[in-house]
Amino acid sequence: MNLTGKHILIIVENLPVPLDRRVWQEARHLKSLGADVSIICPKMKGYIKSRETLEGIDIYRHPLPVEASGPIGYLIEYSTALFFEFFFALQIYFGKKFHAIHGCSPPDLIFLVALPFKLFGVKYVFDHHDLSPELFQTKFIGKKWLHKALLFLEKLTFKTANFSIATNHSFKEIAMRRGKMLSENVEIVRSGPDLRRFKIIPVDEQYKKGKRFLIGYLGVIAEQDGLDLLMKIAEILLQKRNDIRFAVIGDGTELKNIKKIAADLGISSNIDFYGMVSDDVRLNAILNSCDVCVNPDIPNELNNLLTTNKVMEYMAVKKPVVQFDLKEGRFSALQASLYAQPNDLHDFAEKISFLLDNPQKRKEMGEFGYNRIINQLSWEHEKKNLENLYAKVFRK
Repeated sequence: MNLTGKHILIIVENLPVPLDRRVWQEARHLKSLGADVSIICPKMKGYIKSRETLEGIDIYRHPLPVEASGPIGYLIEYSTALFFEFFFALQIYFGKKFHAIHGCSPPDLIFLVALPFKLFGVKYVFDHHDLSPELFQTKFIGKKWLHKALLFLEKLTFKTANFSIATNHSFKEIAMRRGKMLSENVEIVRSGPDLRRFKIIPVDEQYKKGKRFLIGYLGVIAEQDGLDLLMKIAEILLQKRNDIRFAVIGDGTELKNIKKIAADLGISSNIDFYGMVSDDVRLNAILNSCDVCVNPDIPNELNNLLTTNKVMEYMAVKKPVVQFDLKEGRFSALQASLYAQPNDLHDFAEKISFLLDNPQKRKEMGEFGYNRIINQLSWEHEKKNLENLYAKVFRK
């Protein structure tokens, strides 16, 4: 497929690029197909340059005045983001016209930026990363008006979109049922790991710090990601055995709170919080030194339908996984994971302990997961679906 002569503007609001691994993979692949690619995203810690060109991709970063934590905070954050997104989109368009806007949720508001440009023939592609109605329902329990408002915005997003990208079958079903989109206009593109980034290397004992086993977590640290549950699971394990250490890789709005929970539980000395590791060499060194990796996503309506990057990234380095039994989490990992009963922290801890005591089982699960990534779920496979989508975008 050749996209030479096409200019694609990608807009993402919740993470900067290239930190957002999915968006960066998509952008790089579209660039490799010959397209000009521009990206608008927020400034966040470690990514504060207002303008940067990486691998031929122009990145425009805007400030955010607040770190949202309530409905008013989100209103301020999203209003500010929309202002800058539209401002930069105009600047980019008058510099070099783009032919498609690729808007990434959350939130389901980027269609407002796309609407004026559709009058000039620009196509809108909605990249459906998160279920905003379900996401905010888990954050603000009891605010039914907010849930209804977000369902309405989601409906308008799908109505505006010419095409939609779904991260899994559950998201495609929602696009068709709630968004009334035609099946042929929705393409599933999973966030498959890039095997040029995730590599299998020898264990580096320094990360175990004298312990026999290392348990790893990689990902965002937000309310719905279950790190509070992981701290309690760690406490259960540490009460029974003294041969384990935990490595937590990631950052987010809940990191400070999670560190406090660890301190209150008296387990801080057994956990290393590495923050957001952007150095791939160090990231691989930590992950490859883990014996078991975990996905403590809280069992709820949202997480049941999400495909999380971390599970497939664990599989890419042959690590067995323990997670709660959630629909899309099970689809991704299959036999590469053990599944704890929802909200049963002792069952989760027991499954980790079982794997630590059974090296052959860990090896078998790791091999299964790795082969599943190699043969089905890596970015090498998923990027072809992105090509299929853009073939439709510029054919119709």
